[in-house]
Amino acid sequence: MAKGDLVLFHAAAGGVGSIACQWLKHLGATVIGTVGSEEKAGIARGNGCDHTIVYTKEDFQGRVAEITDGKGVRVVYDSVGADTFAKSLDCLRARGTLVSFGEASGPIAPLNIASLGAKGSLFVTRPSIAHYTADRRDYEAAASNLFGAIEAGIVKAPNISRYRLGDAVKVHEDLEARRTQGPIILIS
Repeated sequence: MAKGDLVLFHAAAGGVGSIACQWLKHLGATVIGTVGSEEKAGIARGNGCDHTIVYTKEDFQGRVAEITDGKGVRVVYDSVGADTFAKSLDCLRARGTLVSFGEASGPIAPLNIASLGAKGSLFVTRPSIAHYTADRRDYEAAASNLFGAIEAGIVKAPNISRYRLGDAVKVHEDLEARRTQGPIILIS
């Protein structure tokens, strides 16, 4: 990531988004975050997003084109999946990268790999934390980096929503309705 790079982060008010957007901003990126409500837009701005897009009210692809003067972003971080993947590809500049790390809205349709060349020699990756932390030293280094960023004030830990274990059904309803923000824990 280079200073001034434009990035798009879906679910910028979520648990991963809250941390990642702050860190991206610290690295000097111009961060565009998508969220599902005006309330979450405020949270995303607090997480360092320079621009927020409430995808329930605006077409995020059109807004990204507007924000970037049609040039696109260097990277899209997409944990949403089926609902955003195709348009996320269209938000990338030539030789941009789409990092697909979740499927909150469902599985992604098969990708015609030839389309990546036609859209600008794009890159797509599907990282798994298991591969980045399989070695104990890598795991400890990643944890140290995160906790160091929190201690240095680069990243503010997101609020944790707590639910009683007996309210597991409500947790699922709130997740599906996108009423949650950040990480969730169940307590007995």
